[in-house]
Amino acid sequence: MSLLKSVYRTNTCAELNEGLIGHEVSLSGWCHRIRDHGGLLFIDLRDHYGLTQVVADPDSPAFAAVEKFRAEWVVKVTGLVRKRPEGTENPGLPTGMVEVFVTSVEVLGAAAELPLPVFGDVDYPEETRLKYRFLDLRRERLHNNIMLRGKVVDFLRAGMKAQGFNEFATPILTASSPEGARDFLVPSRLHPGKFYALPQAPQQYKQLLMMAGFDRYFQIAPCFRDEDPRADRLPGEFYQLDLEMSFVEQEDVFRTVEPVIRGVFEQFGKGKRVTQNWPRIPYAEAMRKYGSDKPDLRNPIEMQETSEHFRGSNFKVFTRLLEEPKNQVWGIPAPGGGQRTFADRMNAWAQGEGQPGLGYILFFDKAKDETTQQATPGASGVGGRGPLANNIGPDRVEAIRAQLNLNAGDAAFFAAGDPSKFATFAGSARRKIGEELKLIDENQFALAWIVDFPMFDWNEEDKKVDFSHNPFSMPQGGMEAMQTQGPVTIKAFQYDIACNGYELASGGIRNHKPDAMVKAFEIAGYSEETVIERFGGMYRAFQYGAPPHGGMAAGVDRIIMLLAGEQNLREVALFPMNQKAEDLLMGAPAEASPKQMRELALRVNLQAK
Repeated sequence: MSLLKSVYRTNTCAELNEGLIGHEVSLSGWCHRIRDHGGLLFIDLRDHYGLTQVVADPDSPAFAAVEKFRAEWVVKVTGLVRKRPEGTENPGLPTGMVEVFVTSVEVLGAAAELPLPVFGDVDYPEETRLKYRFLDLRRERLHNNIMLRGKVVDFLRAGMKAQGFNEFATPILTASSPEGARDFLVPSRLHPGKFYALPQAPQQYKQLLMMAGFDRYFQIAPCFRDEDPRADRLPGEFYQLDLEMSFVEQEDVFRTVEPVIRGVFEQFGKGKRVTQNWPRIPYAEAMRKYGSDKPDLRNPIEMQETSEHFRGSNFKVFTRLLEEPKNQVWGIPAPGGGQRTFADRMNAWAQGEGQPGLGYILFFDKAKDETTQQATPGASGVGGRGPLANNIGPDRVEAIRAQLNLNAGDAAFFAAGDPSKFATFAGSARRKIGEELKLIDENQFALAWIVDFPMFDWNEEDKKVDFSHNPFSMPQGGMEAMQTQGPVTIKAFQYDIACNGYELASGGIRNHKPDAMVKAFEIAGYSEETVIERFGGMYRAFQYGAPPHGGMAAGVDRIIMLLAGEQNLREVALFPMNQKAEDLLMGAPAEASPKQMRELALRVNLQAK
């Protein structure tokens, strides 16, 4: 007997089997698909749990009522369970060996003409899907994604509790904090002219919990950032597995977090391989080899500096660039990409990215004619062709080939200039080459720690030093490093988890000493008075016995997106906003009433665009 038995149903639409043949049952659900086979009516009745085939023929007392059913009507049907006729069974369905012959029906909720189909997985305009999200969520793929989300959250929560973490909920209305993005501000009615901020992360509160002696904290935390949306970032609101630990160093955090994150990919990754021993890749090395601080390690391509092979060569573009000490030439191997058509496609792509193009060398077997593949008497070895090869000569071409470990049929592409300006583009080229040449192993989740992030960066626009990452991280070398090193040379105990080209998590060992905290903020242009004013809670807490502590936060939405095989976070969120940060279903953001504005002592002053 179903645990969900009620006046509307004796069973769910996933429970019926051959053991119930001959029993009378009642089911309630949506008319998923309706088929008329010459007077014999078949209805796939769907509820949250599954599908059951319902049948009515002209001898059924409910036949006339069933004829009126339309897609997505909510109905209750009562009838006898019977075995499906031989040859009509559906072994891929849990209820596929039986059907229900209808004896009575009740329409519980008729449906108007649908603005988008629920049956099937038809690609529909996003605006329509978001406006009618309640219909979109009835579709099997999205419904399964949301159920996966719940299972993943349960798994993460259980994994944290098994390691001695306690779950605490931190405040939503809080003070503004420099987390690297814009705050959502909430005006205070009781304190006119003052504002709360929605938390970009529970950063300060979780550190304060360590000051309070709770030792191990976590929560599935809602976070709010007023950022422009993109495929891997939801506008407005997102969720993270947030955690903090006392009396730990960096490796202690790694040993604690790895089993939980690795476990969730093993549990829900549909058999894909999961990295067991995560590599530790310094930030500088990641940028150098992959052009990204969240490299996709499924792609085997590693970039290398090839400057010396062009220095003093006849390829004047690179030769002149290399006269500047900061400039370099990077080689991007392309195994299997040694065709002119591929080089032309990559050049067109680069121009579409706002670049002048990509230099290249195509490697070929000298012993074979390029067009006929016939043997060429007296020729041997691998040669290179293309404008670069013609200008630098065979010896330099061979040196590049040997360094990049390439063979006939392969290619090398080149990016040149100041690495700090072209590294990201080179990383995009690496990704594009890997995708085009099908070098990426789609059957794995490749995880790694990215470590040794710079503590500070130079902000060229504002001509000042800024925090590179989390402002509350401990600089490597502590106070001494901040007093004796140039700011941009200081590394932080800051780390990320990268997986398949996405940043999954970010964290750090915290700067828990008040004098070091003040010094770090002073380097970034904040006075001690400002630190005390804006971070007074933490500053005071550090005065009264602060334990060494650290932690991190993992993006729940991104983990689920990867597990579900989706390309967009909106496919794994219940009620997301669109690309303009609008909630089309609920009509947000919306204007406030004059009464609300008066209560908040606010007035709108729209600027002309």
